[in-house]
Amino acid sequence: MRKGGAAVEDSTQVRHTGTGGVPAAVTWGLLAAWALHDAEELATMPGWARRARPRLERRLPGVPWERLDVSRAHATVAIGLMGGAVAALSAAGARTGGRSPAFQAALAAFGLHGVAHLAQAAVTGGYTPGVVTSPLVVIPFTVWARRRLRAAGVEAPRRAALTAGAVAAVPLLLAGVHAAAHALTGPRPGSSRRRPARDRWY
Repeated sequence: MRKGGAAVEDSTQVRHTGTGGVPAAVTWGLLAAWALHDAEELATMPGWARRARPRLERRLPGVPWERLDVSRAHATVAIGLMGGAVAALSAAGARTGGRSPAFQAALAAFGLHGVAHLAQAAVTGGYTPGVVTSPLVVIPFTVWARRRLRAAGVEAPRRAALTAGAVAAVPLLLAGVHAAAHALTGPRPGSSRRRPARDRWY
């Protein structure tokens, strides 16, 4: 009876913790935390630069703020494409028990992304899309996930290499999803419709 009970307990433990003793909340939690964060961005991004332009121009008059305004269609497509990338990275983390270098770089990038939002808000002197969920979701989740990985015996790559990889990957990934979003939502050749801006503050 005890042996059978132990087997059931072990099976339950595997279901709750996922691969290699790492909770699924760590790996798939990255996707969930990203979804909460980008829900805020999707709700507030379209038209933000236009609404905040007087304040922005007072703080940073040399920035072409009119180019930072994006349509809802562009924001939706860009966020959807980014969601696909984050889902793939979370899946890689789940398959490897959090040991995937790509997953770990994504986790580090997510945390740095939250810090960048706070810096943007400080520089612009007010709200920027994503700044509310950064201290409430993004940064706390990243710190918690990193601690759980460490507790499970998952060794992180060297910190300098991990940070450098995360910093390098973020602008490349953002540029890629925005280029694709522009191609999908921008005016067709010969169209007289005003060309939407491609830039976005993440």
